[in-house]
Amino acid sequence: MFETIKNCFKNKEIRTKIFITLLLLVIFRLGCYIPVPGITAETFEQAINGQSFLNIMSSISGGSLANATLFALGIGPYINASIIVQLLSVGIPALERLSKQGEEGRRKIAQITRYLTILLAVAQAIGIIVNLGLRGENAAINLAYFGFTASGGISKTAASWVAGIFLTVVYTGGAMLVMWLGERITEYGVSNGISLIIFIGIISTAGNQIVAKFIEAFAGVDGNAANPAVLWEVLGFVILTMFEFAAICAVDLSERRIPVQYAKQVKGRRMYGGQSSVIPMRISGSGVMPLIFAFAIISVPAMLASLFWPGSGFEKGVAEWFSGSGTWYGQLIYMIVLCLLIFAFSFFYASMQFNPDDVSRTIQQNGGFIQGIRPGKPTADYLKKINNRITLFGAIYLTIVALVPSILAIILSAVGISTDLISVFSTTGILIVVSCALELDKQLQSQLMMKNYKKGFLK
Repeated sequence: MFETIKNCFKNKEIRTKIFITLLLLVIFRLGCYIPVPGITAETFEQAINGQSFLNIMSSISGGSLANATLFALGIGPYINASIIVQLLSVGIPALERLSKQGEEGRRKIAQITRYLTILLAVAQAIGIIVNLGLRGENAAINLAYFGFTASGGISKTAASWVAGIFLTVVYTGGAMLVMWLGERITEYGVSNGISLIIFIGIISTAGNQIVAKFIEAFAGVDGNAANPAVLWEVLGFVILTMFEFAAICAVDLSERRIPVQYAKQVKGRRMYGGQSSVIPMRISGSGVMPLIFAFAIISVPAMLASLFWPGSGFEKGVAEWFSGSGTWYGQLIYMIVLCLLIFAFSFFYASMQFNPDDVSRTIQQNGGFIQGIRPGKPTADYLKKINNRITLFGAIYLTIVALVPSILAIILSAVGISTDLISVFSTTGILIVVSCALELDKQLQSQLMMKNYKKGFLK
């Protein structure tokens, strides 16, 4: 990868794209530090730390959600809108036709995704503000800033409405600005802008935590003396992260290759075919999407309970059973439900991405066949069986990825070791980082290959 980056800087056009990408990413990081008036960031952060899915979304946004800054929603609404449109494209004929209309169809689908992003950003902003900011005595929103005082000014209800509308507009605008930055990176920079924003957000969140650990080790925090023993936590975290990087790369690059032989065909005066090819089927073909879906679904009960029954025993019970941070039996139920959701979404997403009937039909129309398998339905059944097996191993792999942080947190907490780094830079975050880095490397290599090809062609 480093050799690829060095060669990219030798090409003026690619070098310009890299600088544009870095400039837009710097703008994104600056937006993650712009505070929003009227928010108590410490209270906001404490409320978010109790919910696993919001922790993941906070790490994706570079910690801006926990700090309640301008880009608190980050790229989350756009990701959710893209997933919803992708799912609807399978079931709604009109969207399916648009997806097959080339560049014009993709442009219309992108516009639909933007409108849906606005709706989801408004909904998420309202949910977070009501859930974390306006309820209880320890609300994260300072209503006095919006004109409410005990002795005079507007009423508390009016101040709550003013605060909610103001913050909804601000956070929705921030989410749309992040979406715009991602699209500009995709258009004028290198690789996919959305993936790079997620990548830089997770890396920066982990970097901030590591810097905080070094400060605690050498200077101390909150008036406490320096604690050099913290460096052992950082060292163990780095070693574990390197091991996870190697394991994830090995699985992410693994694939099952199904050989396909094409028969010779005479068309006019030319002979076509007579070649062999392969159908690559990756173990982790669905990527991290099943994990994101599973964490999102399992966090819904706790979020609804905290929204409609705040402070009640029902909310505490739901949070204990669906947050993974309660009693041992609550954690066990949480892990079992999470595993079942990961398996369900893995098979669902695999069925969307790979259609054995379409692949079999395409192979047959081009005069191809899989050795030992008859064309048509037998080929489709064979591909479906292989796909189910690979999806099963991929689901097991994603389940291990999801449960390793929880298991490590339980073990380390039992022996009295801090789990701050593990909770921030979890295996799920590492999986996203590795996937984005591999995608960036492939994009740079393809651009280099295209430039070299054009250069050689013009010569």
